[in-house]
Amino acid sequence: MDATACNESVDGSPIFYLVGIPSLPEIFFLPVFFIFLLFYLLILMGNALVLVAVVAEPSLHKPMYFFLINLSTLDILFTTTTVPKMLSLFLLGDRFLSFSSCLLQMYLFQSFTCSEAFILVVMAYDRYVSICHPLHYPVLMNPQTNATLAASAWLTALLLPIPAVVRTSQMTYNRIAYIYHCFCDHLAVVQASCSDTTLQILMGFCIAMVVSFFPLLLVLLSYAHILASVLRISSREGRAKAFSTCSSHLLVVGTYYSSIAIAYVAYRVDLSLDFHIMGNVVYAILTPILNPLIYTLRNRDVKAAITKIMSQDLSCDRSI
Repeated sequence: MDATACNESVDGSPIFYLVGIPSLPEIFFLPVFFIFLLFYLLILMGNALVLVAVVAEPSLHKPMYFFLINLSTLDILFTTTTVPKMLSLFLLGDRFLSFSSCLLQMYLFQSFTCSEAFILVVMAYDRYVSICHPLHYPVLMNPQTNATLAASAWLTALLLPIPAVVRTSQMTYNRIAYIYHCFCDHLAVVQASCSDTTLQILMGFCIAMVVSFFPLLLVLLSYAHILASVLRISSREGRAKAFSTCSSHLLVVGTYYSSIAIAYVAYRVDLSLDFHIMGNVVYAILTPILNPLIYTLRNRDVKAAITKIMSQDLSCDRSI
């Protein structure tokens, strides 16, 4: 926004107006609402089912599944930060957000994004220790270490976005600031300001690099060691078993970074604003909805635990 717009700002906290998807006719709001509602319910039920299965099944009380609990919790929090407001927007036309609510949503969205990236790194490290140092695995991945790794991932992610959020809160806005998005994404909020956005865009880019490429580098480094270790296994069955323990995590990592790539390309490619917004919405929904499916379909232990729980529930219903 140019400098003349800054002169129009008034004292007091601004109110943010979510434009949503600008070119979407209102006649499609209700179908979009039901699509997002379906996705949200699937995310909640899928991740809650994984949480219950891991907690209830003693055989899953292992480091790998402890980190899976963190991942499922993150997926629930991540989508709950943005999707309910999107549902309200498309069903009720509720487009307004207070200054503090918008900044809080932006902060939580960034924090949970960072947390998921770091938890995926921790899960990769767990697979590395399990395959490359199996004899030392019980010692290296003890409950205290697991808790420390998970807490470090959460704490780092909670602290990392603070400078960008604080700086964004100090920018100048009109009394009603228009955000061309379905939720308070950092770049969309910055672009709604009448201040110079150069520093903020650079800061957001640096955080994105730290959150995206540095964790990806650590994951790739872990799997390079895993691959080298697996190739030294003489039997084909042994190699297949080692790879199978990593398949679910690799699919989750692939889904996570594919959604990031979609969001990045949507912002950078010369497409309409609607594509930019939808790219970020896909990023906010794709990974949380696929993660429980991947671990349910690809992991035999989780699948067996969920089947056991559901069969117990059915037997209880029949006995009533």
